[in-house]
Amino acid sequence: MRLKILHTTTYHFDMPVSYGLQQLRLVPKSRAGQAILHWKMEIEGGTLETEFTDHHQNRVSLISFDPQANSIVVHCEGEVETSDVAGVTGRHAGFAPLWFFRGATDLTRAGQKVRALTRGLKEEESGDIPRLHALSARVLAAVPYEIGVTQSNTSAEEAIDLGGGVCQDHAHIFIAAARYMGYPARYVSGYLMMNDRVHQDASHAWAEVFVEPLGWVGFDISNAISPDTRYVRVATGLDYRDAAPVSGLRFGRSGEAMSIDIQVQQQ
Repeated sequence: MRLKILHTTTYHFDMPVSYGLQQLRLVPKSRAGQAILHWKMEIEGGTLETEFTDHHQNRVSLISFDPQANSIVVHCEGEVETSDVAGVTGRHAGFAPLWFFRGATDLTRAGQKVRALTRGLKEEESGDIPRLHALSARVLAAVPYEIGVTQSNTSAEEAIDLGGGVCQDHAHIFIAAARYMGYPARYVSGYLMMNDRVHQDASHAWAEVFVEPLGWVGFDISNAISPDTRYVRVATGLDYRDAAPVSGLRFGRSGEAMSIDIQVQQQ
């Protein structure tokens, strides 16, 4: 399937910003199941300072704000050819060893409620893949999809307490539980072509678990499936903070408003 993606992120500031830096993880790479046909990124109100590949093999762009900028606009446009690999992206690569993906972070620490989701899974399911799909179903049952309940810094345990969350929370809970069960697991940010709309107000997130002998296998907990041809992987990491599309800092006391417009459609 050929997918066309348009992604625009706009920041407006109440007062001019004296200095700011942002890290962008908005450039997908050709990997198992996807080939990047073309991709371009344009910046208004800022300057591309450098680009590098981080320890997760994410393409990172570092931009600075123009002096006294009142707004920053980052516009990405590209086409990606996807194929159905049943969510399997294959062997491990990159600078971080597999054991690194078993460690907990502040957002993916397995507390009492996360650990409870794993209870009995090994006895109920004999294989890794059925066991992980069963875990995915338990996460979604415990935390139904609901916008506005959690924030970007909500941990896995806190999301279960709140009883609702979005794809980021589902991925964090699933990753925390999978690591507690002994699996290497990681967070994935990217795009999903929706069946009922073209315009979206956020990118998507899911999880991957390393399962021998398949390698990395994806699980979209929010939609109860493994990623198919409608998905485009952009960045991976231990949690959202490693794979966030945009992160950074700025100096000044001005307030800000952010808007995101994403379009994903089949060509």
